[in-house]
Amino acid sequence: MTINTKANIKILFALTLVHFTGDFYSSFISPLYPLFIEKMGLSLTQIGIISGTSLFLSFIVQPTVGYLADRYDTRAFIILGVLMPIIFIPLSGNAPGFRSLLLFVALGSFGSSMFHPSVTGMVPLYSGNKAGFAMSVFNAGGTLAFGLGPLFITWYAGRFGLNAMPLITIFGFLVVWYLYLIVPVPRSEGLRRIGFWGSVRESLGPVWKTVVCIWLVMVLRAIIGQSFNTFIPVLFVQKGYSVFSAGVMISVFTVAGSISGMAAGHISDRIGYRPVFYFIFGAMSPLLLIFLRLQGNWVYLGAFFAGAIILAAMPLGVALAQILAPRGRSMAASLMMGFAVGVGGIISPIIGKLADIYSIHSVLTGVALMPLLGLPLVAFFPQKR
Repeated sequence: MTINTKANIKILFALTLVHFTGDFYSSFISPLYPLFIEKMGLSLTQIGIISGTSLFLSFIVQPTVGYLADRYDTRAFIILGVLMPIIFIPLSGNAPGFRSLLLFVALGSFGSSMFHPSVTGMVPLYSGNKAGFAMSVFNAGGTLAFGLGPLFITWYAGRFGLNAMPLITIFGFLVVWYLYLIVPVPRSEGLRRIGFWGSVRESLGPVWKTVVCIWLVMVLRAIIGQSFNTFIPVLFVQKGYSVFSAGVMISVFTVAGSISGMAAGHISDRIGYRPVFYFIFGAMSPLLLIFLRLQGNWVYLGAFFAGAIILAAMPLGVALAQILAPRGRSMAASLMMGFAVGVGGIISPIIGKLADIYSIHSVLTGVALMPLLGLPLVAFFPQKR
């Protein structure tokens, strides 16, 4: 399929808005964990189960949706997918206990994982010859949502209470109506007749070993990012910071990621992906270890650099996999985002259990050393841009 050399800004904006809206609502849960703990008496293990379940649903749904999106021309995955977090995540504020909270989060996460492969697979078709930068801008929509969402919801819940959260769905419905009018129907790659494994072979072909290495690096990034995103609010509330302050940290953490992601995408289009990955995973451990030891207002600066270094790699992994496997754009996106994040989510309950036993600070210190495991894998990435 021929891809235009000039980017279609209108469609890229609409696709980015899909990403922003779905992730904006999905971002409400993590910063509210301290309030849910206070309301329901949840343990850190239960918090880990909620977080892990949310990510595990991405493991189940995204590869399947990516496979179907490469075969069928439909917007159903996009529209229904973005509606589910808009509806169910705000309902979590009315959850009376752990099981109902888990159900609402699961349904919202299920929907969120539906729209990601389709819209991510559409980005290369409208990005011209700037695939890395366009994917970084698209990804910035999601990371910006995860930056602004915690700031908004901690203010909103603090002022109006958890029970008022369902009113927030009104904004989401208005955005979905606009998206229904603008977002085009995805274009499949004509893989309908060759079955699942035939589609995988056709999509990945001789590059499958490289794609696996990229995926393993993205799994490491997911484990690190989710561990810090989940337990930073709880850790710093335990240290005496307010829930709103913890929400600000998460916002700074993720907004920094949107900035670094765009910078990394622009640089990778010029010098290649491998040196950028080397820098990210080489600098990650020192920055995270420093962040965990900061006090006072310095923690906000630490949150900025921690988020910038952790989240910078996400759009690069997706863009690189799509370049290597252009006929399986949605499948590649689902592997690098949903599948990788889902496998990382399986680890979240283990991280929570270890935090119950040893302390959050000790466990996050161990997680901060994990980026070093990714450096040998980066050696297998393509060298040229």
